Amino acid sequence: MSHHAHPFNIRNALRAVFAPTSSPRPSISQRRAFHEYFVTHLPSSSLSPDKQHANHHRLPRDESSPHSGPSRRPAQLAQQPAVSRDTTIVRIPIKSAKHHFGAGVSRGSRPYNEDTYQAGTIEMPAFAKRQPVSLTRTLPGQGGAAGGQAAKSESGDPQVFYFGVFDGHGGSECSEFLRDRLHGYIEEAALLFGMDSSLRNDSSADASSLDSEGGIMGEQDAEDLQKSLVSTWRETVGGYFKRFKPEYFPAVSNYSSAEPPSTLNNSSIETVLAYAFLKADLDFTTAQASKHTNAERERSSIDDPVLADRPLNDNDVLFQDDRPASQNLRAPRKGSSPDLAAPIGGAQRFKGGSTASVALISTPTPVPFWHPASPSTLIVAHAGDTRILLSRTSDGKALPLTTNHHPDAPVEANRLRRYAASFVTDSFGEERMGGLANTRAFGDIGSKRLGVSAEPQITRVDLNPAEYSFVVMVSDGVSGHLTDQEIVDVVKESRTPAQGAADLAGFAVEVAEEADNATALVVRLGGWERRNEGGGGSLGTKEQRDYRRQEAMDPRARRQ
Repeated sequence: MSHHAHPFNIRNALRAVFAPTSSPRPSISQRRAFHEYFVTHLPSSSLSPDKQHANHHRLPRDESSPHSGPSRRPAQLAQQPAVSRDTTIVRIPIKSAKHHFGAGVSRGSRPYNEDTYQAGTIEMPAFAKRQPVSLTRTLPGQGGAAGGQAAKSESGDPQVFYFGVFDGHGGSECSEFLRDRLHGYIEEAALLFGMDSSLRNDSSADASSLDSEGGIMGEQDAEDLQKSLVSTWRETVGGYFKRFKPEYFPAVSNYSSAEPPSTLNNSSIETVLAYAFLKADLDFTTAQASKHTNAERERSSIDDPVLADRPLNDNDVLFQDDRPASQNLRAPRKGSSPDLAAPIGGAQRFKGGSTASVALISTPTPVPFWHPASPSTLIVAHAGDTRILLSRTSDGKALPLTTNHHPDAPVEANRLRRYAASFVTDSFGEERMGGLANTRAFGDIGSKRLGVSAEPQITRVDLNPAEYSFVVMVSDGVSGHLTDQEIVDVVKESRTPAQGAADLAGFAVEVAEEADNATALVVRLGGWERRNEGGGGSLGTKEQRDYRRQEAMDPRARRQ
């Protein structure tokens, strides 16, 4: 597709994504369901090891011979060829793979839980750092795929894993929207911008092949799409957004010394994530603003009988075909139509919001990222006070990848002082802006003009083999009561990531005086088996944690 074949129109571009094509590649609407599993190769014999024997069901377990042929006598073993060890592709639900992933959830002392989380794989090109050929070349005689290697995704690259934790406030409508749909915005942005795979040589792909693989935007159109999104923010919300320049939009923002022009382009993973976050927040905010509250509906029913006969969802953005909303489709439920529209944020106007922390992991080879010899690349996109930490294998230290976006954070104070009406300090000594503790969040339509934005803080980390033991992602119900090192040390003492996540959420609720919703995700990395080697293991904070637990169990200790 030519970059200047027609005048740019955002609506036509979005329709082009959903329109059926002759290519076998499924459209966004067909790929909307989230993949809560990963695909891997396993030896066929590991699925049913005894079926290669004619009378396998009659043999005792100690007499089974999955790879040695029908007889176990050495003379016959020398004469018979080796049994073929073909591999079979299987799907493994990642939320059930307790040795690779774990999630701990507790509502604390709250009547209901507003936190949500997500874990699985998404369809997008790889962004991992390309490794030298000597590390990826298969040695002669070793065959192709080895047991346990991950299968390639739809794009031909190794799978991209996706983990997210979302902390809602004022209700769970926004956090549920992010859990169910944020991954779709990321996939869509990668498709719109024609995101390049980091594992392919530039000489092996040209512009025409890029379009044929799914990239529907030219370079100029991608810039126009970024400008159109920022312009819509300025017209719809105004206030802070009148001079809004996203850091990762090359067509809009000024290049900073931290991000030289050579590292920013319209199809980079940073631009894709920034666009996805801002677009999702715009759709959610616009959908809430267009809804009537109960009081407004009652007044309209009394004043105008014609309005009273209109459907309740008449003003909902999602039910108007002529209004732009990139998430008009949702994953079909059993027995429902795939084009069923789902209201963003519920049927009533939702004035709350949600923070979000998303981690994407990409590998340069088919070897899974949790293998001790596999390098990988981790991208973190973050808005709010949810937290992501790495545990370093060498010294056992906690490495934070996110910063709490609070009014007292220097980067947020400098960004908002000129726009916010006032900063106030509550009775707990915490600074707030317009009654909110978070200066970056999804939703919160009443504070958007003051500068509450979902523009993500993006961090990239190249993970060397076994350099880090695990990733832990928590909501503020955990990080608000425990230090970063305590969080990491609790997980170190657990046998599996699933146990570590459950222990972490339980411990945070146990030691808190007023326990908030607590959510913890633990993702295994290559150094998991060595997590207790560096820095004395988990002994650094053990005395402090034991004291906290003892104090929490003593009802007299908290008496004044």
